[in-house]
Amino acid sequence: MSPTSILALIFLLLAVVIVVKGVRIVRQSESMVIERLGKYRTTLNAGINIIIPIVDRPREIVWRLAGELPDGTRVTQYKMRDRVDLRETVFDFPKQGVITKDNVVTEINALIYFQITDPVKAVYEINNLPNAIEKLTQTTLRNVIGELELDECLTSRDTINMKLRTILDEATNKWGVKVNRVELQDINPPTDIKEAMEKQMRAERTRRAQIIDAEGTKTAAILEAEGRKGADINEAEGQKQARILKAEGEAQARLAVAEAEAEAIRKIAAAVETSSADPTQYLIAVKYIEMMDQVLREGGAGSKTVFMPFEASGLMSSVGGLKELMSAVKD
Repeated sequence: MSPTSILALIFLLLAVVIVVKGVRIVRQSESMVIERLGKYRTTLNAGINIIIPIVDRPREIVWRLAGELPDGTRVTQYKMRDRVDLRETVFDFPKQGVITKDNVVTEINALIYFQITDPVKAVYEINNLPNAIEKLTQTTLRNVIGELELDECLTSRDTINMKLRTILDEATNKWGVKVNRVELQDINPPTDIKEAMEKQMRAERTRRAQIIDAEGTKTAAILEAEGRKGADINEAEGQKQARILKAEGEAQARLAVAEAEAEAIRKIAAAVETSSADPTQYLIAVKYIEMMDQVLREGGAGSKTVFMPFEASGLMSSVGGLKELMSAVKD
């Protein structure tokens, strides 16, 4: 082979290498930060991009890769990558012990969902982005939990998540990172605290059951008393109406009797005008007869004793006057 052919072949291989090195294909949801002679030049987006080999080089970024071994052990690795992943990423941090406001050491496992919005800031503003996010999450979690008691930590997960997300989002904004969500995966108090909480829970449920039972008994007693009260009121109202009706009946009867007596007296008075008999004697005789009938009834049918008025002659004259008046009334 001639030297000219060898030289041409070398130039051809060099051209191929330059083309291969100069053409960069970036996948969707990824970007590449390009430096020229150590200085930031441009950011390559998804698609085919052309750079100058040797002069232009991609800037690498540290990325966190987590996985599990066959025995279930979690393994976390940090690798250098020349591409920045723009998709939402989740970091599952290992459990860490935090101290609550009431001095209880609790293990908490947190999850953070974030997304890189500015690849340039993610590369140049922070040295190790995954490690920085992890440490920032741990320290922020300690600060937030340290302001709350254990009961508040167990019942206020949404509040804790919101505080963590707000603080982390503000802190990572200058790194070109957007924190979308923070979740507390596990909150594990010590064993003795768990036992005490279970006893407290059982005591609280027993107390609630007793309160509900007492309230039911109270309600039943109140309803029973109201029922008796309503029955008494209805009975009293019925007796009242009965007495009113009875009184009205007696009043009407008395009025009827009085009207009958008045009618009789009017007839007697009319008869007196045509007769010389005295109406007073008639009324006295009627009362005497009624009294005699009552005395005989009270004495019994077998009694042989008869009570006569002291002035028998007055009674006889009254009976005589009664006879005349009756004759006059008939005429």
